[in-house]
Amino acid sequence: MSVLAIAEHRRGELRPVSLEQLAAGRDLADELGGELHTAVIGGDVEAFGAELNREGVDTVHTVDIGEEFNHDVYTQVVTQLATELDPTVLLMPNSVNGLDYAPAVANRLDRPLVTDVVDIDAEDGLTATRELYGSKAETTIDVHADQAAVTIRPAEWPTIEADGDAAIEAFDATIDESAVRSTVKGFEEVGGGDIDITDADVLVSVGRGIEEEENLDIIHDLAEALDATVSGSRPLIDNGWLAKDRQVGQSGKVVTPDVYIAIGISGAVQHVAGMKGSDTIVAINTDPNAPIFDIADYGIQDDLFEVVPALIEQFK
Repeated sequence: MSVLAIAEHRRGELRPVSLEQLAAGRDLADELGGELHTAVIGGDVEAFGAELNREGVDTVHTVDIGEEFNHDVYTQVVTQLATELDPTVLLMPNSVNGLDYAPAVANRLDRPLVTDVVDIDAEDGLTATRELYGSKAETTIDVHADQAAVTIRPAEWPTIEADGDAAIEAFDATIDESAVRSTVKGFEEVGGGDIDITDADVLVSVGRGIEEEENLDIIHDLAEALDATVSGSRPLIDNGWLAKDRQVGQSGKVVTPDVYIAIGISGAVQHVAGMKGSDTIVAINTDPNAPIFDIADYGIQDDLFEVVPALIEQFK
């Protein structure tokens, strides 16, 4: 029995979910009493392979085909990898790319597919946990099959930081070129793509407690003092006060910065789903019962218009 995790990269960088899958995969492999395999397809496979060589990984498979994601190529390669390695669980990221090829692969392998999983175990048969109704409820799914395909939600597992001693092996995939019917020609940033909040080490995130658009000036001043990036909750994006690419949450982006400062954000489940993986969470809110305080490492119950200027002066 074994687990195979398919890594994801984009524009020359390995995506964080690739390393998070290793933690999920190692736990599953231990429960199954088997090995953990991971594979990277295309791009700088030598560098990616070395990066994926983390503690607990038994074998890293590199497939030197193409530079960027291609549905037809990934579908063929992942199908061939799974056929060759015959893993009990095939893990893929619950991302735009992962959800593009995962159903096709599961169909070809005749395996059940469970998507957007936030917890999974195999101690007494495979069970997967998913969230419903905007993360207000959870459901546990029993998978009645010997083998399954699963996509895991980013930022739900920690990353394995320690280096490993895995074998790194090249996998020779056979591609049917006649079945490759699309080609990546390039990338174009849309929707105010001046920054990527998923790459920020420190995020100053603001919610409806800011009251008016003009009041955002103090948020930008704090971000400048901290050398941080500004992000926000959905109400501000819906109002047009911040660009769509600054939205944190279930309908925005999932972020895992070193420090996340939530200012005037109540902590609705939809927002929390996008930032609960942050290393340190600081919350500023006047409401002592705000849900954001339930997950915050540090909380300040006070008026943001008093606290934020004081912080700016302190950090300057």
